[in-house]
Amino acid sequence: MALSILRSVPTLTDRSRRAPVWLPLVLAALLVAADQALKAWALANLQEGQPPQVFIPGLVEWLLTFNTGAAWSLFSGSAVPLALGRLLVGLGILGYVTWKPQGRALNIILAMIAAGAIGNAIDGLRQGKVTDMIHSPLLSGVTRALNAGDFPIFNVADSCVVLGTLALLIVSFVGDQQAKRTAK
Repeated sequence: MALSILRSVPTLTDRSRRAPVWLPLVLAALLVAADQALKAWALANLQEGQPPQVFIPGLVEWLLTFNTGAAWSLFSGSAVPLALGRLLVGLGILGYVTWKPQGRALNIILAMIAAGAIGNAIDGLRQGKVTDMIHSPLLSGVTRALNAGDFPIFNVADSCVVLGTLALLIVSFVGDQQAKRTAK
């Protein structure tokens, strides 16, 4: 009986909850397009070194910066090798979910992560640096309270990678907890 209950628990790879094969590709394309559009807007409307432009008071400001490395400027000056790695990771993830479709949640989460990798890869290959423009005074207040300085300025691609990774961890943890409860 426990085995039959365990089989009925939906998982990240549940075949009955699979999304169409094209969904992660379309989602990734839309997210990459949004990332590139905001970066183009920032390059056309913001100037590096200028004070931030308030968008949502206390929450979001526009502040143009560039990064030749990875998160928090790790590996600065390595934009092209990092871009090639990001591109391979992003395309590899999309290839995986196309070749071996997963459950809807996992397909969407992996598409977000792939889009983030590809969006920043485009910048690194095209201009040798990644364009960042989103600053959050709220997040900076939290990191300053923790003696960690200002929260990094980021972009849509960064958000896709971070939120996708967090969602992957949460969904995996919830799935594990459900499986443990039904196994009892």
